[in-house]
Amino acid sequence: MRIAIGMVELTSIARGIETCDYMVKAAQVDLIRASTVCPGKYIILIAGDTGDVKASMAEGVRRGGECVVNTLLLPNVHPQLIPAISMTTQVPQDGALGILEFYSIASAITAADVAAKAANVTLIEVRIGYAVGGKGYVTLTGDVGAVRAAVAAASENAELLVSTSVIPRPAKQVFQSLL
Repeated sequence: MRIAIGMVELTSIARGIETCDYMVKAAQVDLIRASTVCPGKYIILIAGDTGDVKASMAEGVRRGGECVVNTLLLPNVHPQLIPAISMTTQVPQDGALGILEFYSIASAITAADVAAKAANVTLIEVRIGYAVGGKGYVTLTGDVGAVRAAVAAASENAELLVSTSVIPRPAKQVFQSLL
């Protein structure tokens, strides 16, 4: 089965919680994350079969109305994406470190999927919105060539990219701080 991810971002926390309830009742989807994000917005991330995610998102956009500020639908996501968003990735070993920073949560999620599909890397985390001023960033690891290729691929057509970095041999303390 192919897994899709959907996201609805709203300007109202109250409307966001209500919209989330409608979305999970509208179709067979898993709620990956529903929470406040800086600055005072609410984000709903769901996953499931593409048709169910589309149906749930349609209900979310309808119920969210004028409070909806951004949406994202990614069909056929890389298997590492959901664990990286959920912060449950098991990193097998340390290696080079890649970082991609975005002004947009949707851009960070999209870039993480592109990076994971572009090269043999492990997504460490996709950090979205909370305590980072509404931004999103991606950390990933692998051999230095793969990390460079993944960062380059994810940067190529990325929207709202702030900065990228590749650290060939990060200090062990730095690498551990990201786990």
